[in-house]
Amino acid sequence: MITIHSTRINGIATSYLLKEGSGPVTVLFIHGFPFNKQLWEAQLPALPDEVRGIAYDIRGFGDSESGSSFFTIDLFARDVEALVSGLKLDKVVLCGISMGGYIALRAFERNAGLYAGLILCDTTAAADNNEAKLNRFASIETVQEKGVEPYAAGFVKKIFSETTLTDRPEAVARISEMIVTTPVTTICSSLLAMASRTETTALLPSVDVPALVIRGEDDQVIPAVQTDLLQQSIPGAVIETIDAAGHLPNVENPEAFNRAMNRFLQRFVE
Repeated sequence: MITIHSTRINGIATSYLLKEGSGPVTVLFIHGFPFNKQLWEAQLPALPDEVRGIAYDIRGFGDSESGSSFFTIDLFARDVEALVSGLKLDKVVLCGISMGGYIALRAFERNAGLYAGLILCDTTAAADNNEAKLNRFASIETVQEKGVEPYAAGFVKKIFSETTLTDRPEAVARISEMIVTTPVTTICSSLLAMASRTETTALLPSVDVPALVIRGEDDQVIPAVQTDLLQQSIPGAVIETIDAAGHLPNVENPEAFNRAMNRFLQRFVE
């Protein structure tokens, strides 16, 4: 059973979904931009019985308070630390997708001892180049001038595979709803946070916990060379490619995503 809870971390109310587990391992799911904890609704019930699952709303998203109109990836990472400590979680596997992956890598860089494993989905350790920064700045202007709806319409066309756009209209509609209900200030502050983030590529060779890299086969947002770099640079990391999926394989092909996730998690429960 999945239940909803709230706790205070770093001075803000933080909402999260909980799937209980019989063992000490917890997968902490970190959603991407500009979504919320419901992004992981197909993953939580699919976890092994022994594994606890927590999917939380990053500050400013979903039902979590923002606490500030200025965000950084470092602030998001400190929230992860506070959540792990506040909930007294042990053997934590961070599972971050896209921006959630940036946060997971930064959290590991800040305090590696808190985490037992990493699942990095459609993400990169690289910082934005100048072109990417300018694209984020243009997105801010679009949202401020035209509103969230036109931005959302263009965004979903980039993140989903053609298969999903054609065959899974309900998934596209659900993600679109997440985007349009995200406050403008949260969208703009998060775009600036991603544009200003530092890279974590130097961290990768020193990662000393099991790591899984997942990529949607048709991801147009994160080039394959970036996910390949994660797998090649992290000692012992494995990579799984999810077919019929773009930037959100956990939504577009949840069955294949969950199989890959649970194969990886077996090393923590055996």
